[in-house]
Amino acid sequence: MKLNIRLACLVALSILAVGVFPTLSNANPAPESETDGVRVINNNIELNRAKNLARQAAERANGGLGNYRAEASMHGTSKESPFVDNGDGTWTFTFKGNKPGSSVYTVETVVTVSQDGRVRVDYNGQIRQLSPL
Repeated sequence: MKLNIRLACLVALSILAVGVFPTLSNANPAPESETDGVRVINNNIELNRAKNLARQAAERANGGLGNYRAEASMHGTSKESPFVDNGDGTWTFTFKGNKPGSSVYTVETVVTVSQDGRVRVDYNGQIRQLSPL
């Protein structure tokens, strides 16, 4: 009887473990090209990662979180962040930042992030004025 209880517990724990560890529960994920839905999900994940990498690069370039905060759009959903899809596997984010506690933006940052995680700070300085058309 004790052997049956132990065996049942072992089976139950094994089933739970497979559900908890993504590498075990989804060992063969669908390839990106299989459906449009999967491609959209992967692009959203990649874009969100790129947004976070861009924000973190700006934080580093401006002396860390003790000195700098990126605008709110860089903390929200990736689709609402100020980015341009360059069409070559990179995104360029252009956003503003300020000192913690300030409501006035003083820094503009432009960061390009590739899908493989490479980050390039293209501009980090005073807010540039748009030229009239």
